[in-house]
Amino acid sequence: MATLFVSHRVEDFDAWKRVYDTVGDMQRAAGVTEQAVFRSEGDPNLVLILHRFATLEQAHAFVDSNPDLMGAMEKGGVVASTLTTEFYQDA
Repeated sequence: MATLFVSHRVEDFDAWKRVYDTVGDMQRAAGVTEQAVFRSEGDPNLVLILHRFATLEQAHAFVDSNPDLMGAMEKGGVVASTLTTEFYQDA
């Protein structure tokens, strides 16, 4: 199993979450098997997302080769300069 962590600031969490909640089909088509969203205790517009995949290859493809992902992030008000991604393999 592989886990992708995505962290970024959003302009407005509620507006971002409405967009995020519409992309479940895109996530499943890309191989997402589990997802979770977290908000920072000190800043509710700082978001951490967890996505689980069967393989690291699927996780990388989701980020690197998915034009719909970047469009959804833009539509949701993600502050692009704050975007970070980290990939982990189960140990």
